[in-house]
Amino acid sequence: MPRPIVIGVAGGTGSGKTTVVRTIVEALGPEDVTVIAHDAYYLDRSDVPPDRRLEINYDHPDALETTLLVEHLETLRAGKPVDIPVYDFAAHVRRPETTAARPRRIIILDGILILAERRLRDLMDIRVFVDTDADIRFIRRLLRDTRQRARTVEAVVQQYLDTVQPMHLEFVEPSRRHAHLIIPEGGQNQVAVDMLITKIRSVLQE
Repeated sequence: MPRPIVIGVAGGTGSGKTTVVRTIVEALGPEDVTVIAHDAYYLDRSDVPPDRRLEINYDHPDALETTLLVEHLETLRAGKPVDIPVYDFAAHVRRPETTAARPRRIIILDGILILAERRLRDLMDIRVFVDTDADIRFIRRLLRDTRQRARTVEAVVQQYLDTVQPMHLEFVEPSRRHAHLIIPEGGQNQVAVDMLITKIRSVLQE
């Protein structure tokens, strides 16, 4: 098997990264794509009292175990499978189980901070930044966290003001300069997504 092509899809919280990734997988076939979320590599906080876990800045690069993700990407690129952590976003801890990931022709890395990490950028063949207006991103995050992650509206708003927005301006937004392709409006921009898929197919043929 040739070395897998690694595609990084970055962008702010709620920008539409997941939609872009899903569209790529549907176009190229799930049998040829392995998707890895940077979110799975949040550090385990089981040693921190539950009431203090909410005080942690989860939008800073130091909140993630990127070194382990780099090791996993290198292993997949070498043609070997890895066991990806499973993170409990409600409790802010890692679960005991893991998810098996095996190398395929395409590996997609999804995360808000992946382009801010040079160690990850160096492993990517194609770097994408999904760009969406801040108000739309906030609404999407609010709906996601209250529906899927057992957060209150007040907690989501406070976290957004305290860490999400400042960290976006400090780390996420500047990282767009490292992208090969910027997709405005996220997955709704069918022209840009089609161009990306065409590029991926071209690289596969090469």
